[in-house]
Amino acid sequence: MYSNSDLIQHLIDRGALKSKIIIEAFKKIDRIDFVSAPAGSDVYEDHPLSIGFQQTISQPTTVAMMLEMLSPEKGDRILDIGSGSGWTTALLSYIAGEAGYVIGLERIDLLVAFGKENLNKYNFQNAEIIPAGKALGLPGETFDRILVSASSEEFPSELASQLETGGKLVIPVLDSIYEITKKENGALDGTRYYGFSFVPLIF
Repeated sequence: MYSNSDLIQHLIDRGALKSKIIIEAFKKIDRIDFVSAPAGSDVYEDHPLSIGFQQTISQPTTVAMMLEMLSPEKGDRILDIGSGSGWTTALLSYIAGEAGYVIGLERIDLLVAFGKENLNKYNFQNAEIIPAGKALGLPGETFDRILVSASSEEFPSELASQLETGGKLVIPVLDSIYEITKKENGALDGTRYYGFSFVPLIF
């Protein structure tokens, strides 16, 4: 695959990309703007790439699948935990639109700077990347959607309190991805997808 268009068609053919708005986001937000070595021929290949500090920009298929699980919508307030190079933050910002807002959290200071630099290439007014605090997420705030791009050893229940009723959380736990919806009574309803590998979630 040699272009963003080739990558997108590959993701559609694999069934990873389905929703019109998410496909549109992939077309508008080019992966090449979020990698450490943009001259590399593997930018549009379907595998993770190192961004330093033992972190990666995730495999495009995995990102597409997680965004489809998350089903973000225009106007959503979204928390992106483990924003890394800023690619998922930018994709979500495009989807959320001017009426929404996206906060990217990153624990490694140099990646906060890298993510901000990449996000600025798109002049988004509805997004920011900030350093992660000691607690997971942003306690005391709530979101319509929460995306976590690193694997936790167990389900972090504290994120449930940061999720709006009817909201969705997508998070890797060990080698699976969980798609969680917060029901009207506050209970969590989840689906598990097996067979994934992520860098570890640190908090």
